[in-house]
Amino acid sequence: MPILNLVKKLLKPEEAPKPAAAHPGPRIYPRSQHSISRRQISPNALKVLYRLHKAGFRACLVGGCVRDLLLGREPKDFDVATDAHPEQIRKLFRNCRLIGRRFRLAHVRFGREIIEVATFRAAAPEGAGDWVREEETGRVLRDNVYGTIEEDAWRRDFTVNALYYDIADFSVVDYVGGMEDLKAGVLRLIGEPEVRYREDPVRMLRAVRFMTKLGFVLDESCRLLLPRLAHLLEDIPPARLYEEVLKLFLSGCAVQTFEALRRYGLFGHLFPLTERALARQPDGFPLTLVAKALENTDRRVAEDAPVTPYFLYAALLWEPVRLEALRRQAEGATSAVAVQEAASEVLSAQVRHVAIPKRVALPMREVWTLQPRFERRQGGRPLRLLSHPRFRAAYDFLLLRSEAGEIEPELAEWWTRFQQAGESERRKMIQGPARGRRRRRRSRRRAKPRETSES
Repeated sequence: MPILNLVKKLLKPEEAPKPAAAHPGPRIYPRSQHSISRRQISPNALKVLYRLHKAGFRACLVGGCVRDLLLGREPKDFDVATDAHPEQIRKLFRNCRLIGRRFRLAHVRFGREIIEVATFRAAAPEGAGDWVREEETGRVLRDNVYGTIEEDAWRRDFTVNALYYDIADFSVVDYVGGMEDLKAGVLRLIGEPEVRYREDPVRMLRAVRFMTKLGFVLDESCRLLLPRLAHLLEDIPPARLYEEVLKLFLSGCAVQTFEALRRYGLFGHLFPLTERALARQPDGFPLTLVAKALENTDRRVAEDAPVTPYFLYAALLWEPVRLEALRRQAEGATSAVAVQEAASEVLSAQVRHVAIPKRVALPMREVWTLQPRFERRQGGRPLRLLSHPRFRAAYDFLLLRSEAGEIEPELAEWWTRFQQAGESERRKMIQGPARGRRRRRRSRRRAKPRETSES
């Protein structure tokens, strides 16, 4: 066995030999030159940082939390990077759990809050073989090499996400020019953009998300590659893209994100049936249901109100479902059967691109299949529909369809009044002259035989 292969076999991934770094040293911003205060940091994150520091390890906040603190925003979570290895982290925290295959992470839990702690990582050395595998497209499948803080910075995706807040002296450490890009409002990939996109095509989605969320300009060299490399998203496992889509549309900038995804040719590789359907403009008018659904999503996110993934996905896929249902109705299917069959066909095609879990797919189907029932406003049908567990979501979807001009506003208004009406008013609405009164059938009685004089 060659000596090099023997060394690889004996060494653990974190001990793998690495090439010497050829990058310039870091720029250190002391506490007096940045705006981050410990008062802005989660107390639990500070506990993790201080305990690692006291145990002799380097401990820093990193990524989006540092970026957001410098921009005056409130971070959603706090991530820690350290030179401690996962097993060493677990020894320090009893409330710690190790997760991950591609790269081991430590989750330190404090009630509902989880502080994610990652060991500094390095780019793969040449001939790493067992540690990093790449497809012909250049996509990294496994990457589990530990390194220094400098190596960790250079393997991150965007410069503004590669800033470190060091608890040892409260400084911000910048190896990649992230502070300058942050001040200029520029989103820039670290390294050669095409190589970085090919390593992980999801970075194209992240570029759009950060660009719209932060209001930054995407660097031209990164932006021009998006339409040309968009097809690489088809190599990403559909299950991973499900979570990425939620991040894209639940960031509070769903409308701008949707427009950017379509502009750069990315949306069609996530939702090809929807993209094809939206390209149609009946009578010259654009289809607007998706845009209105995303406007509502942004409003709810801004109000800190819950947003259900199934409703979002129901809106994103409704247009192909509606068109397929209309085609089936033209062939003679009833509206209810047509929608059910269309839903099955669209979902089976969609999951090849973005996976949709059953917990999301089932309520989506219910929202869709309840739509034809809103047309039936006589007898006991409206009351039965009103008591359906998914009525509220289906009604909200009906309102969306009305706002988009897909159905007559009168139908949505009728259901709004019906919900608010008292019992006697509801009885009139479902039996009133406007809806036509059913004639009662008279039961026929057999006539008694007449008595004759012979009887």
